Amino acid sequence: MSTDIFADGFKAEPYWWDAAKPAATLASPLPEATDVAIIGSGYAGLSAALELARHGTAVTVLEAENLGWGASSRNGGMVSGGVNVGKGRAMNDDATRAMLAEASQAYAHLEGIVAREKIECFYQRVGRFVGAHTPGAFEAQSRRVEALNRIAESEAYMVPRERQHEEIASDFYYGGMVVQRAGGVHPALLHKGLLEAAYRAGATLCAGTRVGKVEGAPGAFRVQTSQGEVRAKEVVVASNGYTGDATPWQQRRVIPIASFIIATEELGAETVRALFPKLRMISETKRVLCYYRPSPDGKRIIFGGRARFRQATPQESAPTLHRFLCDRFPQLDGRGLKITHAWTGNVAFTFDKLPHMGRQDGLHYALGCNGSGVVMMTHLGHRTALNILGHANSPSAYEALPMPTVPLYGGNPWFLPIVGGYYKMRDWIDRRRAG
Repeated sequence: MSTDIFADGFKAEPYWWDAAKPAATLASPLPEATDVAIIGSGYAGLSAALELARHGTAVTVLEAENLGWGASSRNGGMVSGGVNVGKGRAMNDDATRAMLAEASQAYAHLEGIVAREKIECFYQRVGRFVGAHTPGAFEAQSRRVEALNRIAESEAYMVPRERQHEEIASDFYYGGMVVQRAGGVHPALLHKGLLEAAYRAGATLCAGTRVGKVEGAPGAFRVQTSQGEVRAKEVVVASNGYTGDATPWQQRRVIPIASFIIATEELGAETVRALFPKLRMISETKRVLCYYRPSPDGKRIIFGGRARFRQATPQESAPTLHRFLCDRFPQLDGRGLKITHAWTGNVAFTFDKLPHMGRQDGLHYALGCNGSGVVMMTHLGHRTALNILGHANSPSAYEALPMPTVPLYGGNPWFLPIVGGYYKMRDWIDRRRAG
């Protein structure tokens, strides 16, 4: 493992935590009873708690670690509405159109919460460039643009390879798609703002309260935790990539996949602007993709991807991500680029690659961010709260979907190295064929 890429003072924790580290400062003791118990203090759980508390419902959020310890304070902070929903599905399918339309509404909902709660989280609608890793991928993107604009209001357009440097100072892609209705956020500050908003509204927040078992039925649940028992009329499962055996039906339907991220040392605003001329968020069409962006202050690069298909330490994954970054920006190679932070977190994927909400055995759930959790999990948590309150005007497009699993799967994704290796091979073959 290369060690010369690590800056002095390197931290094996999220860059975002420098501004907002998960803590228990707003936490309260576990109550004996509550109207609604929510498992998980991420975007989905807090969004549900905020809406419930604003309507006078007694709601308790149960978090195994410090509040916000999971993916909500670890992700890349990239925000969009509908770009990845239905990826690979026929765009003329009624269900896909309904999901895309709702994803567009979800984007507006997030912007509304940030404005209403006055959350200072560096949210900016700077747009996203989705790089095509092959000419065929570019053509596939071209076929989606019209539907994305018509249904999801994406404000998207195609950029051919000869104009690619208007978006990114890299020759790695074969052109790509710009989505203007997209942006970036400081994810930990967004989480902190949601947490404080839920607290102001009256939600009870319980840190270090791991759920061990849920028994009973609607109106009379008993939730066993590491801090004791709490009685609840309703229970919401919002644990996503950290869903455990306390809720086995949900655990069998969520695939926790590790994502790895690094933050570079400060490169300076001028250098970053030269690499990202419009300061856009960047993703790509590869199966095993990378995603990256300027930091909110515009002085460094935040770069993430699937550096491993097994659990690994940040120190083990960082050299691979460093190499991936220099593959896309060769001008950074050889200049002694250092990494100040490296971290990992679990992303909640599903077997159909779609977000889900619904109710099973009396338990509500909002699960499966599939890499787009900032918008979708905030939205589905909100929609779950509306269902509990009886305020939903119509069903969500995401609660009418069956949530599949596969035989013998119990929550341990032992197959990821095999599937990941296959996808990497497919990507390699595609790039070789593209020259």
